[in-house]
Amino acid sequence: MPNQRSLKHADAARVLGVSSKALRLYEDRGLVSPGRTAAGWRVYGPAELARAEDVVALRGLGLSLGEVERVLSGDGRDLGTALASQQSVLEARMQALVVALARVRELRGGLARGAAPDMALLRRLDGGAQGPSVAFDLPWPWGGERFVLPQLARLSFIIGPLGSGKTRLSQRLAAEIEGGRFLGLERNADAGMVAQQRLDAEPALRERLARAEAWLAEDGATLSPALRALLVGLDGAPGETVVVDMVEEGLDEATQVALIAYLRASLSTLPRLMLMTRSSAVLDLASVRGDEAIILCPANHSPPSLVAPYPGAPGYEAVETCLAPPDVRARSAGVKVVLPAGA
Repeated sequence: MPNQRSLKHADAARVLGVSSKALRLYEDRGLVSPGRTAAGWRVYGPAELARAEDVVALRGLGLSLGEVERVLSGDGRDLGTALASQQSVLEARMQALVVALARVRELRGGLARGAAPDMALLRRLDGGAQGPSVAFDLPWPWGGERFVLPQLARLSFIIGPLGSGKTRLSQRLAAEIEGGRFLGLERNADAGMVAQQRLDAEPALRERLARAEAWLAEDGATLSPALRALLVGLDGAPGETVVVDMVEEGLDEATQVALIAYLRASLSTLPRLMLMTRSSAVLDLASVRGDEAIILCPANHSPPSLVAPYPGAPGYEAVETCLAPPDVRARSAGVKVVLPAGA
């Protein structure tokens, strides 16, 4: 029997700050080995929990599951690369803080001299740390209501049932956001020919893609033309925003799980992402972080709204009903909602 300090699987996941699915994935890959009760339930004692904490810490640095396994086996080469990337991110944040601090000092100095507040300087006080905002009148099927996102998250999910208008909202967001672009399902046309043309013309992109595919493969993804076309389409500057139509299109469940882990690990080097999805493998509600956003398009064509990622929050249950595993989503593959002529 486990001692009193042992935790059940769900409790261990909560203590570690990961979803139960993630903890199960680590077990499947042999990275953690929980004990078992006489009844066969998984339990985590102090040693197992410490091992799991190591895995979570390494994943937090952006390592793939394969890289985590090598680091825990004593090979620190992958860790060195991850730490160098983390150092670059921290140095950029530190520079932004230095700029913000200088502006605060300038503002305080002006006030001490009796000068009027410099509002332009106040508006730049965050040093660009926060995302831009967007506001526009909603297109059909809504009635022109005003839609406002006061700040764009680095990673957002756009959710809604069939016919809820989420595609039109996504297209409008891409058009209204400065530096925005819409990545539609045509990305898979002709086996990703446009993506291949970019790869042929851009050696640096080929290198970035090779690193991404290696990371994803180590996390269990199936490499495919659909995945490659998506990765090429997501490539861009951090100041851009890419709004993606049905990010899971053409990807199996293991690839979807690996993809969202990769995107979270790479947000500092990718454009801002807004992912339209109906897959619970992409949007595992238990894994949503505080700096991410969920936008719900209700079925009754009420205006879209932000939904907090915890049970009981307004709209949370509606989001849950829109999500299903990839095998369930496949049943509605190819279903299209026919809109009235002239809409």
